[in-house]
Amino acid sequence: MSESRKILSEITGREKLKPGEFIEADVSLILANDVTAPLAIKEFEKLGARELFDPDKVVFVLDHFTPNRDIASAEQCAIVRKFARERGMKHFYEGGQAGIEHVILPELGLVKPRSLIIGADSHTCTYGALGAFSTGMGSTDIAAAMATGKTWLKVPDAMRIELRGSFGGWVGGKDLILHVISRIGVDGASYLSMEFTGDGLESLSVDGRLTVANMVVEAGAKNGIFPVDRITREYLKSVGVESSTFTIEPDPYGYVSELTVDLSMLEPQVALPPLPSNAVPVSKAPKVKLDQVVIGSCTNGRIEDLRTAAEILKNKKVAASLRLIIIPGSPSVYKEALREGLIDIFLDAGSIISPPTCGPCLGGHMGVLASGERALSTTNRNFVGRMGHARSEVYLCNPAVAAASALTGTITDPGEII
Repeated sequence: MSESRKILSEITGREKLKPGEFIEADVSLILANDVTAPLAIKEFEKLGARELFDPDKVVFVLDHFTPNRDIASAEQCAIVRKFARERGMKHFYEGGQAGIEHVILPELGLVKPRSLIIGADSHTCTYGALGAFSTGMGSTDIAAAMATGKTWLKVPDAMRIELRGSFGGWVGGKDLILHVISRIGVDGASYLSMEFTGDGLESLSVDGRLTVANMVVEAGAKNGIFPVDRITREYLKSVGVESSTFTIEPDPYGYVSELTVDLSMLEPQVALPPLPSNAVPVSKAPKVKLDQVVIGSCTNGRIEDLRTAAEILKNKKVAASLRLIIIPGSPSVYKEALREGLIDIFLDAGSIISPPTCGPCLGGHMGVLASGERALSTTNRNFVGRMGHARSEVYLCNPAVAAASALTGTITDPGEII
């Protein structure tokens, strides 16, 4: 079986599972945020439920429109806060405890390999980087799981992606996943499990794997998953999670498709609007004038991302015509960036430092675009109107390209700066 089916088989107590089967399974962790939790709460109450099946297995994070953008977002947060406090939820995060949900859950040691994690956010697939079966669902499904501790799903078929070689300079996880999506399209992995393997994994840090798993949904995947190897185990141990090694083995049922990526051949990638699949090497990207650059989000708001950006921005100034917004993904990332002097580098360069929030990624706040403006962003989506006005444009890239481009005011290969 594929690795995803092995996990679901263990959880359901079934010896074998075949692609396309419908199963009911016990969930390990349930997640919702300030946008999706109010909907889930409403449906939870419609079910006539009173108590959570297990208050310690439900996580609410206020991260999308917080600090509260307006009265409506404040009311949303009030609903979630009241529900969480009344039910004694251990894992309710807001204010100074809150960061971007898909950044803080791994940091807090809440993500465990071979577990089933569901969330009312499409990028819940992020946790497959740590060997979990993790996927996004609608708020109604989340409500039912909050009440019963169970969910249902169709067992996905699998796509195998073999990584070979190692990354060159200024290339990382974001470039890998943009390249893969450009090859298969935004529906090329529709309802599949994208399973990553190969010797190239040695070149991919946990932060990089989290970035890759975060964006498998942009290819239509149900989930993405990495093996738990030495690199993963060291990370998990650092956050208090003990784990055993597992590798991704060939599937006796066969894979729907297989893909090989030579990491050494990858350039930094830039996804042109309006789809993540429009990725091209930075050397072929148009030299468009940029109004804003964003470094952050659940895709690229971790400490490794900020270190990369700081290496390029150190002792330099952001282009006068451009706004550079940097968003540490969590309080711990922010604190580490302060300790390492990265925040000083960003401020000296002329950057804006935002508190941890999803903010501009979804056109929420902290950097909404006006008509005709262009942004280069380390976020995960560049659909029409994604970061603001329908006549704005969003280009996607890694933190190195973002930092280099912030210095020149146009899309720039970091190799030209450093």
